[in-house]
Amino acid sequence: MTQLRAAGVGLVLDLTGGTLPRVLHWGADLGGLGPGELTDLRLARTPQPIGFPVDDPVEVAVLPEQSAGWLGTPGLAGNRGGKDFSTAFTVRETAWTVPGHSSSPGADRGGRVTVRARDPAAGLDLELVIELTPAGLVRQRAAVANRGSSPFALDALHLTLPVPAVATELLDFTGHHLRERGPQRTAFTQGLRMRENRTGRTGHDSAYLLAAGTAGFGNRSGEVWAVHTAWSGNHRTFAERTFHSVSLLGSGELLLSGEVELAPGESYTSPWQYGSYGRGLDEVSARFHRWLRSRPHHPAAPRPVTLNTWEAVYFDHDLSRLRALADAAAAVGAERFVLDDGWFGARRDDRRALGDWYVSDEAWPGGLRPLTDHVTGLGLQFGIWVEPEMISEDSDLARAHPDWIMATGGRLPGAARHQQVLDLARPEAYAHLLARLDELLGTYPVSYLKWDHNRDLVEAGHRPTGRAGVHGQTLAVYRLLDELRRRHPGVEIESCSSGGGRVDLEILRRTDRVWVSDCIDALERQGVQRWTNALIPLELMGTHVGAGTAHTTGRRHPLDFRAGTALFGHFGIEWDLTAASPGELARLGEWVALYKELRGLLHTGTAVHADHPDPALRLHGVVAADGSDALYALVATATSELYPPGPVRLPGLDPGAVYRVRPQPPGDLPDGNPHHWGVPLPWWTPQGVRLPGRVLAAAGLQAPVLHPERLVLLRATRV
Repeated sequence: MTQLRAAGVGLVLDLTGGTLPRVLHWGADLGGLGPGELTDLRLARTPQPIGFPVDDPVEVAVLPEQSAGWLGTPGLAGNRGGKDFSTAFTVRETAWTVPGHSSSPGADRGGRVTVRARDPAAGLDLELVIELTPAGLVRQRAAVANRGSSPFALDALHLTLPVPAVATELLDFTGHHLRERGPQRTAFTQGLRMRENRTGRTGHDSAYLLAAGTAGFGNRSGEVWAVHTAWSGNHRTFAERTFHSVSLLGSGELLLSGEVELAPGESYTSPWQYGSYGRGLDEVSARFHRWLRSRPHHPAAPRPVTLNTWEAVYFDHDLSRLRALADAAAAVGAERFVLDDGWFGARRDDRRALGDWYVSDEAWPGGLRPLTDHVTGLGLQFGIWVEPEMISEDSDLARAHPDWIMATGGRLPGAARHQQVLDLARPEAYAHLLARLDELLGTYPVSYLKWDHNRDLVEAGHRPTGRAGVHGQTLAVYRLLDELRRRHPGVEIESCSSGGGRVDLEILRRTDRVWVSDCIDALERQGVQRWTNALIPLELMGTHVGAGTAHTTGRRHPLDFRAGTALFGHFGIEWDLTAASPGELARLGEWVALYKELRGLLHTGTAVHADHPDPALRLHGVVAADGSDALYALVATATSELYPPGPVRLPGLDPGAVYRVRPQPPGDLPDGNPHHWGVPLPWWTPQGVRLPGRVLAAAGLQAPVLHPERLVLLRATRV
């Protein structure tokens, strides 16, 4: 029996009996339990042997086995020539590489348990790693090795975490290009709820997080257990409840037929599965955020204001126009200039030249140096767009090496965005691409790569065999990113995939931010950014100010709504500033200055979201880790049924401290025009009001009347 404790979370593992580990408890910290108490906990949690799958009680391990009587989704699926389809692993060794791995009270810094097991009949070895991080996150993964004398076809390797019967509701996510990570709730009923992603990337419609919680759980209330699959290829995430009174959350890579066949001596390692427990979704998210921020490679420098050229110039790469755009960007306070698609080969539109990663003689007869010199001369960092994993059929590379395109059955998959997929698991294709990117980064002062991935992997096979290749492609992308980072450690990389199609914790081991969505419509972004933040902190989320008319929806918004939405993330600009008015440029400069003033708070504080009863109003914000400062946005997404609206509560503040709360310029006016504001609230002054945190959390403040698609900012500073 082993008890791990950290940050208010307890994980109790049953390692008795020589079988694979079972989770007796995952949730609120139970306090330090002695050996006798742990034994009695096991006794108290053992179910009656009823239901008759086997005579003994059915004990479900983190990797469930049918040999233990489990008739739900198997932890390991595969066979050796039709045999050895069911495993019965016996533990051979258990190792603790953690502080206070025993059951001694006070061992509250988490830790890691490694279990090695063998099934001699099936000819398989298994290694399980189960970890509780100092942030209170559970991490686990499995590795299976073939010790037999013939190949073993692996179909699936799933890990699970149990949740108690009080978890009666499920929350996961769906979506599509331009509207990623839309929440959906269902009842946690008997049977299996399986979410599968077969797009070859994390996916716009992936489950993202799968959360189970008590009835009506919200941002700040209810018990919530959530899992995330850290994998950037095909994967499955599921919730299962059986008549054995077992409820669990599980996940793993989704392997295509025949994709992984282990030769004798070969092994397969599953993706990391992450589990977070908390009271309310905000606490679940905070554990992920604290863990990400604790990584040695987490971005430490202030996140620079980034101007990206795509929605400003598209494929029109004219040196004087881009220089003027860089001048305008520098004038409003931008710190990074990113040249988007169109700089290479014959790439004058989206139909050709992917794969030809040479600076275009047509668009750039003097090379990129005249632009990079101008940009860096303004004090801006220079970044550039690439889409290395894709290839256009109309490209020099495809004409020279048609066999480098992923395909199966002797036919090319249907083109998407006029492009195919370059097989990076093919050594010569990998080497070619690495050489081209290495030369680009070595020739020009590139400090940032916008790494795009604009199509799903359909019929993605390795030639000439046609064997399914999503697994190999995903691993090859990881290797490529790792090698480029090794050679160019100062270069930051953004994960962009038709916008937010590749957002997961494994790609973020190799990248420095994600592009949240190709849709910069501020109203759509309010939802997309909120739920992206459920997993990752604001400093890893690319959030830009678009033009007055949104490129993707045609909807118009005032500048303050667009900028106030982009403020909560890694702030940037996606707008032709050379066409902006002097007034717009001046106002944008105010928002840039506010971001620079507050990015230390926004990118280190705790994200909070109020459970506000009015569906037309949302309140979210960031509270400093020490509780000394906070910034909130009050957002009207529609017309409120209440006129005027009721009070809003400010979550996350120190209940015993007194705060001065006041409007925060330039977000003190909902659209920047005082003539549209009418008579302001009595407390809506630079002096504001002074109230204890407990009062602000329980009683709140009267909200101002806002027209739809407007926002204001509130600042709370500890007195």
